[in-house]
Amino acid sequence: MIQTVSTPKAPQAIGPYSQAIKTGNLLFVSGQLPINPATNAIEASGVAEQTRQVLHNIKAILEQEGLGVHHVARTTIYIKDMGDFPTVNEEYARFFGDHRPARSTVEVSRLPKDALIEIDAIAIFE
Repeated sequence: MIQTVSTPKAPQAIGPYSQAIKTGNLLFVSGQLPINPATNAIEASGVAEQTRQVLHNIKAILEQEGLGVHHVARTTIYIKDMGDFPTVNEEYARFFGDHRPARSTVEVSRLPKDALIEIDAIAIFE
């Protein structure tokens, strides 16, 4: 069975998709942009601040389902400029602490709303 997951503590989808989908023991979190859910706008201009907002949005979706960052098994990071890789890594490491999910990082030419970063995640219910 597939269930749609949604929380007002993360930005609502900007297209025909869900914030997350739960099936079996997996939670698939759609790519999160650095949108502040309170204002529905990208407020941060720098990649460090945008990364923190994206990760905050992912955490809000995880918490909606009773999960924490230690439940994340895999992420994909999309960044506009690979030159920002060290800064993104620093924020990512701070967020996940000692937990190290499997991950891919790719540079893309453009992201929705001209964001600098987008991250999706897969988490596992234990």
